[in-house]
Amino acid sequence: MKSIGEVAARLGLPAHVLRYWEAEGLLHPARVGARRRYSDADLRRVAAILVAKEAGFELADIRTMLTGESAAERAAMAARQRDRLRTRIARAQAALELLEGDCPHDDLMTCPHFQGLLDRQLEHS
Repeated sequence: MKSIGEVAARLGLPAHVLRYWEAEGLLHPARVGARRRYSDADLRRVAAILVAKEAGFELADIRTMLTGESAAERAAMAARQRDRLRTRIARAQAALELLEGDCPHDDLMTCPHFQGLLDRQLEHS
């Protein structure tokens, strides 16, 4: 069993983040007196939260992922998250294309490559 300070240091998080996640119902560490004690299972749960946050999950969806009452509920949440992630990927890809364009035009708005990116943006809006 580890203290909140040990868990925070190991995972590079401020302790208040772990307390917040507990208040949001994502974590349920044991208590010894007034002190939180984190088990290996709790550490894995924190790791799962970090992975989900890195993937862009909102806390409500992370809660559903970790505490959902049914596979169908988790599947619906995962479908919503896949759609959000695809949108983020498309935006990141467009940004990368812009950076890789090496436009020789003085006025970016006259660049055919940039205009193509704008057209694709307008199609997806």
